Amino acid sequence: MPAIQTSSRHRSRRALADINVVPYIDVMLVLLIIFMVTAPLITPTVVKLPTVGSSTQPPATLVQVTISRDDTLQVSLRDPKSKSGGTPETATLQTLPQTVQQLATQAGSTLADMPVLIAADKDVKYDAVMRALNVLKQHGVERVGLAVQSHS
Repeated sequence: MPAIQTSSRHRSRRALADINVVPYIDVMLVLLIIFMVTAPLITPTVVKLPTVGSSTQPPATLVQVTISRDDTLQVSLRDPKSKSGGTPETATLQTLPQTVQQLATQAGSTLADMPVLIAADKDVKYDAVMRALNVLKQHGVERVGLAVQSHS
């Protein structure tokens, strides 16, 4: 019997240390293909901003709101029929709708139909332009544009 005991001692179990990675590679390749197919579909929409070259000419009769560097507002009526020449009036954000209303009435138009052109200095903060635009839209101005300078 001693021979049997010695043979069982020498017989050992070898642990299997190999991991089958082929299924993991297959899963990763499928995920990669899914991401490659769906990535172009979820890109954000491209916003096409107007350039100076594609801007249109402003209408002949309009109310112009000029925002200077120190955030002061000058409002004037540009009307080729008017002989006054459109002397600018100083306004604040609170009085801007009333001033535009008066100038629209003076030109024989309504607030909704009168085009308003916002001309801001290039150093004016974007926030100041947006506040003026928001106030005009809240008070019923339908046609608002931004003035640009063409490079000739």
